[in-house]
Amino acid sequence: MIPGSAVYHVVEAMAPLYTAAVLGYASVRWLKAFSDEQCAGINHFVALYAVPVLIFHMVSTNDPYHMNERLIAADTLQKAVMLLALTAWAFWSHFRAARRRRDGGKQEASSSSSPIKWVVTNFSVASLPNTIIMGVPLLDGMYGSVSGGLMKQIVVMQFCIWYNVVIFLYEFMAARDGTAKISPAVPAKTADENHDRSMVDESGGSSIHRHAADRSSHHQVVVNIEITEVAAAAAVASTTTAPVDGAAAAKELGAEDDGDANKVAVDLPPPTPVQPQVPSVMHVVWMATKKLLQIPNTYASFLGLIWSLMAFKIGFSMPKIVGDSLFIIYTTAVGLSMFASGTFIARQSRFVPCGYTIASLSMLLKFLIGPVIMLLASLAIGMHGTLLHIAVVQAALPLAVTSFVYAEEYKVHADIMSTGVILGIFISLPVTIVYYILLGL
Repeated sequence: MIPGSAVYHVVEAMAPLYTAAVLGYASVRWLKAFSDEQCAGINHFVALYAVPVLIFHMVSTNDPYHMNERLIAADTLQKAVMLLALTAWAFWSHFRAARRRRDGGKQEASSSSSPIKWVVTNFSVASLPNTIIMGVPLLDGMYGSVSGGLMKQIVVMQFCIWYNVVIFLYEFMAARDGTAKISPAVPAKTADENHDRSMVDESGGSSIHRHAADRSSHHQVVVNIEITEVAAAAAVASTTTAPVDGAAAAKELGAEDDGDANKVAVDLPPPTPVQPQVPSVMHVVWMATKKLLQIPNTYASFLGLIWSLMAFKIGFSMPKIVGDSLFIIYTTAVGLSMFASGTFIARQSRFVPCGYTIASLSMLLKFLIGPVIMLLASLAIGMHGTLLHIAVVQAALPLAVTSFVYAEEYKVHADIMSTGVILGIFISLPVTIVYYILLGL
């Protein structure tokens, strides 16, 4: 059975996290100390500086020559299975929605319910645990000090591979949604209220009148075009007016109108905006890849890996002046991430921003589906004994705080991520103890 001292060490690791989250919540909800822009700035600092430095520290201090191959293989298999299954579901949802649109049904899919967004969110919830802050003290009490090094190996793989995959998907969505979007600036009207009439008399004279109350105003179409970074690949939309039927509309013949009785009404079709050119999928993938190669996380993981390969091969360490400089930055990552999570919840209308139904489903995905897939992957690799137990229990750890940072930075289901972090830390202790007991039977 788990000794009481081990449970106390887990509580010691949990308390500072909630202290930072409660302080962030109180600062916004009650003290009004931070505006929305300032809260976004805090999260941006964490994503741009604190987390990349933390990634470099974790990767550079890990020995790549003495890693547990079976644990890494099982962890990679679990995440790959989750990602492939979710991707297959996304393609199925996309083709099903496209078929419904072709059949004349309403377009149900929108940017807020895009399958790719749910792929990223579900993958992060199920497969990216908080292995260092919560995992090390908890698993040390369960399986001894050997688990600490194994937890570090898993988090290094997360930083080097899986967080980059998540960020690539975020950048792909940002590039795809950045094409020119056309929306009317005026409310749509019915066809009878909207179209023009050309009054052509028998003598060749013509005049164009509005079929609405204001007959002197011309038909106008206002098009709002939102252009982001990828809009250069798309054609800028322009509006064109339909030509008037007949040569009588091209010039005035100078004749006066003989009367309304001699005029013939000719309906003109309403002007239609030119649709913007949508960039190809490969172009969007290329733009997302270029953006991924420019963010600090990619450089941090790459440089950290290069340093660890040289340092542990040759046998030298980081200079103290460099190590202390990095220490000042990366120690702020976890605390400010929890603080930002607290400020996010404080700015929502309710304490569980995503709703209790989605929160319950995310907890089921985190604490049941993720560990079960990890168990099956570990058995497929041939793991057994203590190593198998460590692999399953670490999969039941709460959601990593870094996942919320990226979700808030890219504005993709940050409500689900914040709920997963806050509630997950509470739920993880009894859940992992249950897994510990069941695996020991």
